[in-house]
Amino acid sequence: MVEAWAYAMASVVGVSLIAFIGVTSLALKEKQLKNVLIYLLSFSAGALFGDAFLHLLPEAVEESGFTASVSLSVIAGVVVFFVMEKLLHWHHYHLPHSKENFHAFAVMNLVGDALHNFIDGLIIGASYLTSIPLGIATTLAVAFHEIPQEIGDFGVLLKGGFSKWKAVFYNFLTALSAVLGAVIALYANTQAETLTMLLVPFAAGGFIYVAGTDLIPELHKEPQARSSVLQLAAFLLGVLAMYALLFLE
Repeated sequence: MVEAWAYAMASVVGVSLIAFIGVTSLALKEKQLKNVLIYLLSFSAGALFGDAFLHLLPEAVEESGFTASVSLSVIAGVVVFFVMEKLLHWHHYHLPHSKENFHAFAVMNLVGDALHNFIDGLIIGASYLTSIPLGIATTLAVAFHEIPQEIGDFGVLLKGGFSKWKAVFYNFLTALSAVLGAVIALYANTQAETLTMLLVPFAAGGFIYVAGTDLIPELHKEPQARSSVLQLAAFLLGVLAMYALLFLE
């Protein structure tokens, strides 16, 4: 249990530090950033699918089989991430496009990001309670997804009127909600052993949703043959990275 706490805390703090990566995007021109991001998105999509299907779902069904409760937890993960995204898009759609209200959208983006990171923390904490290798695989999948997401969030805050350093600070502050999520998951497990059984397939559903509805559609916006081949290579590399982690078990 102590080992799970140590690994989980180190992991969520490390993932939270990814929030600072947005500063590096300032050194790149917009076209360069776009070229880099598309392959980061491809890799993270592969990593998320790989973690969901190679680690999380097999772990969830190992004890009791592929029961209805596992399926419902996966669906719950899809639904929760769908609702979170819908709320954020609904708020953006209903705001007039003034400078003041775009700033409000940037704040809403922070709120949504904080909730997303909190759930990531819950998932990481629950994964480490199951096994250390599963926790490492899930942490890496989250981290690979966070890199392009944090760069995008940083750009939203800058466009919303935040200064460079305020954007860095608030982005990091929301990232720390992952620590709270991990603490709650680790503590609650001492009270209810079913938490891990619910959160692991829930995480799989969330990862499948993010990869399938957010990342893959972005890749289709770059239809050129050379780019598509490189995207596929990056995607398969993400899956391969998750597969390689199986040998840690």
